[in-house]
Amino acid sequence: MEIQYLGNKELLKLPKTAFLASSTIPVDMVLKCYDWAVKMRDEGRCVISGFSSRLEKDVWDFLVKGKQPIILVLARAMYKTIPANLQPLLNSGRLLIISTSSATRQSKTTALARNRYICEQADTILFVGVTENSSLYPLQQEFNPKSTSLSVTSTT
Repeated sequence: MEIQYLGNKELLKLPKTAFLASSTIPVDMVLKCYDWAVKMRDEGRCVISGFSSRLEKDVWDFLVKGKQPIILVLARAMYKTIPANLQPLLNSGRLLIISTSSATRQSKTTALARNRYICEQADTILFVGVTENSSLYPLQQEFNPKSTSLSVTSTT
């Protein structure tokens, strides 16, 4: 696997929390994930993810409103043209984009390789909505010592 980098490679030296969400999430977990994303943003924690599932994209939207570092890992070839919404993040040094595949499009195989890479890079991993049928299940089992879970926090 040939890894390509674009952006601030120094972010790899930071403590990183991975966010990996299944494509089907129980409704009660969605708001907890939003709260978690806001907490990561407010604490300035570096989050690494593929940001490809619906919930991962929602978490991205929360994170980019902050100032903390973000590592986006692609399961396909590096962008030929940088999307306009990513340019300010790259310019400010907050973003590192990593490509883990030379494929033109993401596939199940490249997504699995990308998710493994994310797990290997992260210090802690938040898996959300993973069941025994999920493609994330084997990774959750393998990287269980790094795994964390969402807890219910009361907001009064």
